[in-house]
Amino acid sequence: MAQYAVLVYSPAPADPMDLTPDYVALLERYGDQVAELGGQILTGFALQPSTTATAIRGDVVTDGPFIEAKEVVAGFFILEAPDLDVALKIAKLNPATIDGGVEVRPLFQPPAE
Repeated sequence: MAQYAVLVYSPAPADPMDLTPDYVALLERYGDQVAELGGQILTGFALQPSTTATAIRGDVVTDGPFIEAKEVVAGFFILEAPDLDVALKIAKLNPATIDGGVEVRPLFQPPAE
């Protein structure tokens, strides 16, 4: 099956300690929804709040995210799904789409030699 990175965007600063009980309940159900559509979450990670980020451009190091925005990357997971259409159906069910959004990108597969 194909693999996709699903980037999760939430309102800044996206502190995972601020998740509401209702949101956590939605997250707990998400795995079953993924499986029902024929997908599998292989691994995933929440990120610390965007206020903890350090950005580097060339030799310049600054405190804060790479780009100031209303929504920031809050985490990501690797999704295995039969195809892009199924991956998109799964991504649409992610609770992050309520107040933020998700981005689905196929993982790079080098061309066969």
